[in-house]
Amino acid sequence: MRTISEQACFGGIQGVYAHDSEATGTEMTFGLFLPPEAKRGQKVPVLWYLSGLTCTHENAMIKAGAQGWAAEAGIAVVFPDTSPRGEEVADHDDYDLGQGAGFYLNATEEPWAPHYRMWDYVTDDLPTLLAREFPLDMERQSITGHSMGGHGALTMAMGVKGRYRSVSAFAPIAHPTASDWGRKQLAAYLGDDERLWAQHDAVLMLRDVGFPGPMLIDYGSEDEYIDKLMPEALAEAIASTRQQAVFRMQPGYDHSYFFVASFMEDHIAFHAEALLA
Repeated sequence: MRTISEQACFGGIQGVYAHDSEATGTEMTFGLFLPPEAKRGQKVPVLWYLSGLTCTHENAMIKAGAQGWAAEAGIAVVFPDTSPRGEEVADHDDYDLGQGAGFYLNATEEPWAPHYRMWDYVTDDLPTLLAREFPLDMERQSITGHSMGGHGALTMAMGVKGRYRSVSAFAPIAHPTASDWGRKQLAAYLGDDERLWAQHDAVLMLRDVGFPGPMLIDYGSEDEYIDKLMPEALAEAIASTRQQAVFRMQPGYDHSYFFVASFMEDHIAFHAEALLA
């Protein structure tokens, strides 16, 4: 691991680091906010923030406004990248496929399979590195994300049993097996057998396995991509499975980081309640 930058932030440290990833076979970059307690050597709980299409580790790190609320709660925040990158990594002319659009899964189809293993990267590779290099309490983890990252947060929370104490999402892609933001990518990365897609669909996973902890979901009523996100399918799945959840439609908000930043305080407080219990 190498340090790209470390800067004082709300009494803690906002760092950016790079390392050689065994999962992706590439160099990966991530952001990590450590609250003041970590500077004193105290192990702190961890909140994962997964970003959306076209983002890197940097977008949410700069725009989401998480650090101040995380410092107040004494929680670290991890900002992974959204895909492998580099000249040797397959890409596509469309913004919603290829680099910047890893969809938080392990690809099995060419040309994506050699490097697009973001499920393993976020759930195994990067946590192992973080536990070794930083004062983090990996027994206390929660996860959140925006858009494609909300999809990743929900599916990982349900797919990795016992890992995350709470899960939240900002405007998640909720039902990708039935959406234009999903069917294209799932077919490209996983092939045409739709049975393999179900483990990467939050609506289907809720109906199948659910999540044993609390869930918080926010959408904006003026989200320009709302038809692709399919919030109504997620709301129905929450209701039909009686999932412990708060589902909110925020009037007037769109899909931007202004929306994310507006409700970040709520999401940090929600996760703090679970992580610090």
